[in-house]
Amino acid sequence: MKKDRRFFVGLVGVAAVITYLVWTGVTETMVYYLTPAELMERVEADPALHDVGFKVSGHVVPGSYESGSEELLHRFRVEDEDNPEVVLDVEFRHPLPDTFQDDGEVVMEGRYRSDGVFEATEVLTKCGSRYEAMPDEEDYRNGGYGDGGYGDDYDYGDDYEVEGAADADDAGAGDPAGEG
Repeated sequence: MKKDRRFFVGLVGVAAVITYLVWTGVTETMVYYLTPAELMERVEADPALHDVGFKVSGHVVPGSYESGSEELLHRFRVEDEDNPEVVLDVEFRHPLPDTFQDDGEVVMEGRYRSDGVFEATEVLTKCGSRYEAMPDEEDYRNGGYGDGGYGDDYDYGDDYEVEGAADADDAGAGDPAGEG
């Protein structure tokens, strides 16, 4: 019986250590993004936070993007998605991601300066769900045209013909030069 108790106590100890390691690993790697309104509230409450780095998520105000021609300086405004009246001026001195849009969602890392400008050191864009499903294998075999994206029941009309989709019975099917 004593051996069983020792084994059980050891098993509980190992389980507790593993649980602790998993919990601390998860809590240390979680990333929380502030909204512009949350950032401004925190800085208002404690002005010493101007020297602290933050991650902020928001929506780029359409038409607010400006780029300097002589230096690598991007300026734009980011609004709070829940409270559009709260707007944050942003400066970024690095190349923007290719997916950056003047009307898209961004996540920025940087600091909120005392002059009211968020100086971003990193800008990430949130990618919308604009991805299309991969074509079926049969679509590739038929010249990559598939059904044209209209669904299998779309009526193309009598005179529709896919280029390069000749039957084996057609003239010149065995002739690689196509001279009949």
